[in-house]
Amino acid sequence: MAPSATETALPILPTIKDYVVQKKDTLALPESARARLEKAGIDLSNGYPERPAKPLYLDDAYSIRNIEREHVEPGARADKSKSALFSAAKEVINLTNHIGTEIVGLQLKDLTDQQKDELALLIAERSVVFFRDQDLSPQQQKALGEHFGEIEIHPQVPHVPGVPGVTVLWPALLATERPASFRSPGGAARWHTDLVHEKHPAGITHLHNDTVPSVGGDTLWASGYAAYSKLSPEFRKIIDGREAVYFSAHTYLDREHPNAGPKHIERIHPLVRVHPATGWKSLWVNRGMTKSIVGLDKAESDVILNYLFHVYESNVDIQVRFKWTPRTSALWDNRITIHNASWDYEGGQPRHGTRVATLAEKPFFKADAPTRREALGLEDS
Repeated sequence: MAPSATETALPILPTIKDYVVQKKDTLALPESARARLEKAGIDLSNGYPERPAKPLYLDDAYSIRNIEREHVEPGARADKSKSALFSAAKEVINLTNHIGTEIVGLQLKDLTDQQKDELALLIAERSVVFFRDQDLSPQQQKALGEHFGEIEIHPQVPHVPGVPGVTVLWPALLATERPASFRSPGGAARWHTDLVHEKHPAGITHLHNDTVPSVGGDTLWASGYAAYSKLSPEFRKIIDGREAVYFSAHTYLDREHPNAGPKHIERIHPLVRVHPATGWKSLWVNRGMTKSIVGLDKAESDVILNYLFHVYESNVDIQVRFKWTPRTSALWDNRITIHNASWDYEGGQPRHGTRVATLAEKPFFKADAPTRREALGLEDS
């Protein structure tokens, strides 16, 4: 049976009894997106995209995936030479010295398990990896994600009908709820990291854009490895081992005080974390969803966080800016990056993609872990 939207929207967990049924959308799909979905056998007759019923209360939202679990890191078991992946590629192009690699001549849907492990390691080393001209269905995109970890199924974000876990990134649809403008582009047009509020936050995110504007709409990524090394050794001592409060992009009501207004899910995680595949330290803050440093007064926390945001966002030598073409995939590691989608095309042409985010380990810090520069034998003082 072809994947399709359910007739009656339900929450992603049957234990959630208080919920809001979200609207049915009627926005016309871009032709290239429709063609991809129909080729994949997605039944669009019940509408597109599919929206789960949204949990009303914060405690129910907290209960989603609120358990300790083991994460098996695929990059940690990969051959360090990545010979299976690289030998099958037509070309491997590093886009900058610190971040970003493009692989030419491979189809993601055809990768072997060994190549998938090596891709996970490459993403851990290079932060974001790009593949153009992909023939990739939403189902195949989800299957690849399952190799990297548990698939995040969002409690309120729209997804491909019948394929929960493959969320829809469609700026024109988002604009029907929160209109964007040149001065306030909103949405993903800000520096952020995906799903920092989870108990086990996101590892690898895979965005496949089937439809992109002919001019503009680039995405930028910045390296958390390199941002950490931009700090002086003495300043690193200030933040090493400290924790911060991170919050969700979406909100819910407090069951006991529903009139108090919408509230975010909040979690406490390390400011600096270590990637389990590389063993390297990375700065892990983002302006969009890092609230405060635990144990500091607000004024103290704000000063330090704003400086860290500035270091991450303003050093162009630790960033990569990618120009999309139709049917391109980007896979990045949220444990070691922030990203920002440019809205310079101002909605003048359609953009549509599907995203699969996999959840990784609970963030951890190791004082004796090296920086990326130290591990590569580069100056880092």
